[in-house]
Amino acid sequence: MTRRAALSRIDILRGLKRLDAMASQAEKVVEIAIYGGAALSLAFDMRVTTRDVDAVIHGSPGFVRACAARIAADEGWPVDWLNDGVKGFLSPREELRLMREFQAPAGKGLRILVPTPEYLFAMKCMAMRPEGLEGSHDISDIEALATIAGIPDAKSALELVESFYPRGEIPPKVRFGVEEIMERVTAKARRPRDQ
Repeated sequence: MTRRAALSRIDILRGLKRLDAMASQAEKVVEIAIYGGAALSLAFDMRVTTRDVDAVIHGSPGFVRACAARIAADEGWPVDWLNDGVKGFLSPREELRLMREFQAPAGKGLRILVPTPEYLFAMKCMAMRPEGLEGSHDISDIEALATIAGIPDAKSALELVESFYPRGEIPPKVRFGVEEIMERVTAKARRPRDQ
């Protein structure tokens, strides 16, 4: 099997459409919540590529894993292209929305949920790694999501994170990181457009 360095939006959609067809053929409704870089690519058209698809499977996890392994083998992708490593960053107050392209309208197939920009912003803040570490794009993703979500300043950003995660669970490094990132975001917003 040939390992690919990254999956494009087109790759991810191809894999998900195959999974949708497999679920339809098996007459199953499979619900998957997708997060991270894949959600940025699918829902916000922000990312060009991502290493994998961070997901949580609701219903038929064994079936989905078997299908994902088959897709990986056929496509030459890593076996863990669809994985649940994101579980440690989920909020008990999730805000998800259904993707228009994947709603299992016939009572079978794939239903895909993605986070709202505000929730994904909070998740990215909690998972924040230095840019480039393990291929991380967390900081640039946080900056872009702050703009998409219309977050005006550090105070508002931290209040948003606290609306998803208990204040006592937010590490100091996240607070300092958010303040630093939001200083850059607000400085960019104040700059004249022609600079």
